[in-house]
Amino acid sequence: MTQPTPADQGQSGGFLAEIKDAVTTRAALLVLGVLALQLAFITSYVGAFHHPKPSEIPIAVAAPAAPIAEQTAKQLSALPGKPLDPRAVQDEATALRQIHNRDVDGALIVDPAGTTDKLLVASGGGASLSQAVEQIVGAVEKTQGRTVRVVDVAPTAAGDARGLSSFYLVVGWCVGGYLCAAILAISAGARPANVHRAVIRLGALLVYSIAAGLLGAVIADPVLGALPGSIWALWGLGTLVVFAVGAITLAFQGLAGVVGIGLAILLVVVLGNPSAGGAYPYPLLPPFWKAIGPWLPPGAGTYAARSIAYFKGNDITGSLLVLSGWAVLGSAVTMACAAGRRGKAGAAVGSGLPEGPDALPEREAVR
Repeated sequence: MTQPTPADQGQSGGFLAEIKDAVTTRAALLVLGVLALQLAFITSYVGAFHHPKPSEIPIAVAAPAAPIAEQTAKQLSALPGKPLDPRAVQDEATALRQIHNRDVDGALIVDPAGTTDKLLVASGGGASLSQAVEQIVGAVEKTQGRTVRVVDVAPTAAGDARGLSSFYLVVGWCVGGYLCAAILAISAGARPANVHRAVIRLGALLVYSIAAGLLGAVIADPVLGALPGSIWALWGLGTLVVFAVGAITLAFQGLAGVVGIGLAILLVVVLGNPSAGGAYPYPLLPPFWKAIGPWLPPGAGTYAARSIAYFKGNDITGSLLVLSGWAVLGSAVTMACAAGRRGKAGAAVGSGLPEGPDALPEREAVR
């Protein structure tokens, strides 16, 4: 009688045994995590964009006489649902200055001697936002038997018809940041072996960020002519965006291994992109997205890119501080996690090895 071969023994368990052998608990959990990310993605984007509603859009109101401006501002402030946040200003020059400083998103210049008023808008801050201001103010003027003449004082470039180029540029930079960090995990372990290796990863990320920031700015303008403004300022912004997102991804990987890539996607893509003020600037977003957007890299980057392109870099400091904060925090956490590793490397993503401290032989713990 012949003895059964190993192959015969492997087949005797049947297809169910093969599944149990092929699908590990870790793999099943990772797939469930991907499903959760997918559902979160759908929920966040549909939730943020399905019903844009103007809420307290800041606009200036000017008139030859201060009482007229104050009365008009009071009428606009009393609109149902508070779509506008009007404030009376001294004159048209003051209103125009506030628009360029990004203190307000529009201005109504009242002409009591006639029946046509002037409405100043800035489509460079978002076409959907300027259109919302036009519709709201136009409807109010119509009920009073008046009309408005719209003047765009910060128009978008010819290659940026909807004012979305800045958003898509920043999204591209963000994608590059977390993909670069993910590639480092795939090639050399999700967690760096020691502080020296963490410094090397951060250094490689910085070099990548400088190149990605420059090439992104060049593609946006002058190659495509989609985004005006200082190419040097856009280059610096791009470098900061890419490095901030990459550093926080490295930090997540240091804390959670390969799962950190998913956490970075959750932060940047699921939460950051819908709240960035791209398609719908902040005054048109639901309260939750409006609140978190300026504090996340996509939102801070988009606001800064628009300021550089259309508002001479005004009101950019806050966004740069947010991005710098993410960069510093990500770098610090990455270094701290590496210091705690004590020379034990994590397994490279896709290697099939566990990520625990004893996962690799000692001779491989120098990565």
